[in-house]
Amino acid sequence: MKPHFVKDPAGWLCFSVLVGIWLYNSMVIPKLVLLPHYHEGHLPGAVVVGYFIASALCVAALVRASTADPGRPPVDPHIPPSEQQHWTLCRKCEAMRPKRSHHCRRCGHCVRRMDHHCPWINNCVGEDNHWLFLQLCLYALVLSLFTLLLVVCHSFYFQPVTSSDQETFTGRHEVGLLRASGLMSVLMLAGISVLSWIQMSGILSDTTMIERAAQLPGDGSVTRRSWQFALSEVCGTRWKVLWLVPLRHRQTLQARRDYFTIV
Repeated sequence: MKPHFVKDPAGWLCFSVLVGIWLYNSMVIPKLVLLPHYHEGHLPGAVVVGYFIASALCVAALVRASTADPGRPPVDPHIPPSEQQHWTLCRKCEAMRPKRSHHCRRCGHCVRRMDHHCPWINNCVGEDNHWLFLQLCLYALVLSLFTLLLVVCHSFYFQPVTSSDQETFTGRHEVGLLRASGLMSVLMLAGISVLSWIQMSGILSDTTMIERAAQLPGDGSVTRRSWQFALSEVCGTRWKVLWLVPLRHRQTLQARRDYFTIV
């Protein structure tokens, strides 16, 4: 899988902000909350392991969504005569592309079934990386909620840590560091929750954000799909456990009539 990089300084800045938030919480929360309370017997080891797993999955989904090809059409496609009605000519690329593709001026090429260009991953969200974008939303929600709960419990419910060194920088500024972590978690939860709702409503109705913004029709053959098929099609597999694995390759899923609900 060849990495896909977009040369966009604004996108690099937004991506760096996300990485910075992840690095901040990955250092502050274990240093001030997880490890001290674990060593003093206030937290089980499963909580510590769970936080690090959520953190690793979040950054893995972020890197994969940012570097995966969103679905660039082939340069010189061989289009059978029976399929020519499903292809159009891009006036900007001057190349053939499947219907429901759109040209991204930031990426500089067309993207199959383009949903939107996301500056936070510095990449388009299209047919081949939409599932990674959903994973990023899921793991970012889990990690933000996990972080917020740990900050609240440390501040109001956990027993005080007796082994903390107040002479260090983190010891002297513990309250401020944790408040900043909690504030970032709240903002992330609010923003990603709204984005996740928009994404899921679009997937279930088989419309992209671009199509909804321009009031364009989607596929047109079905107006409502079961959530199983909708997510299976986006993730490229019917094995639900694989929907959560970022380190794999997506395959095109063939449609099955029993997954649809005709209305």
